[in-house]
Amino acid sequence: MTHREHLSQSVKSLNKQTKAYFHGDQWKEVLVFSFFVLLAFGFWLLQSLQQEYEIILTFPVQYKELPADIAFDKEIPQQVIAKVKDKGSVLLNYTLGRVLQPIEIKLETKEKKGILLFSKKQIENDIQKQLLATTSLIEFEPQHIEASFSQRKHKPLPVKFDGDIQFITGFQLAGEIQIEPSVVDAYASAATLDTLQEALTQFTEVKKGNKTLQRTVALRPIAGVNLVPTTVTVTLPIEEYTEKSLNIPIICKGVPLHYKVRLFPSEVTVTCSVPLSRFKALSESQFEITIDYNELEQNASGSCYVHLTRKPEWVHTPTLLPTQVEFLLEHNEHYD
Repeated sequence: MTHREHLSQSVKSLNKQTKAYFHGDQWKEVLVFSFFVLLAFGFWLLQSLQQEYEIILTFPVQYKELPADIAFDKEIPQQVIAKVKDKGSVLLNYTLGRVLQPIEIKLETKEKKGILLFSKKQIENDIQKQLLATTSLIEFEPQHIEASFSQRKHKPLPVKFDGDIQFITGFQLAGEIQIEPSVVDAYASAATLDTLQEALTQFTEVKKGNKTLQRTVALRPIAGVNLVPTTVTVTLPIEEYTEKSLNIPIICKGVPLHYKVRLFPSEVTVTCSVPLSRFKALSESQFEITIDYNELEQNASGSCYVHLTRKPEWVHTPTLLPTQVEFLLEHNEHYD
């Protein structure tokens, strides 16, 4: 008998045993037993849901219309924890998908200047509004909210982008990173504000950048400082770059009137990376290559280095050829 024939017979034998089991009395006994188990569980569940239980509900606290220039002397509660009692079937409403609305507290709720007060009765009323008629409120914590506050000083802070940008080959930043607003308001004590020079964004990572991106980024929190707004819009001008070469004349600065300088060569080739969108617009007038006369005076070799002193900010990786030129100092006959 071949292996395939043996395998076929084994499968047929297993099928016969399975059919015999499901048509036999043993399978019927299993079905009957399972039915009564499920029935018993159903009765137990119904009975359990009619009993009363206690559960804990958490209500968030939302402080509304708080001026940006106030500071609380201590941390204020962010939630109220309540213990409630009701039948299990009712409590399922709170635990299965029912969203509890925040308890709203406004600064107008105060009895005297510099104190925020929210009484036990006010908290209880806000909780009761969200409970079903049969639900009993046993207790809650905190039972009242009281917090003293003081006026903060104000200082505008420039926003600085903090992050890491990785580009696909051939792409780079085509200008300054734009941040809107570029300045935010900081509210804190005078001593704290004196230590602050800028507001940083949360660290933002960009991978495989190949187009201009715009993102809403949160500002990095500063302890004891309230920043307004708390988010900014960051625009990253990413473009594809290509290479361009231009011949730029060399300018010798600081030459006395009775001298003139001859340079060999008199111009330098600048090769740089430029955005495709600005390739045609890039011209020689946007660059400046210079040497300083003081360097020539102290140089006996007859050659000196050239310096790139001006270029557009969106031009990257400029290289100069040559990096040195020879020079010749001559008297200017017009000023002898």
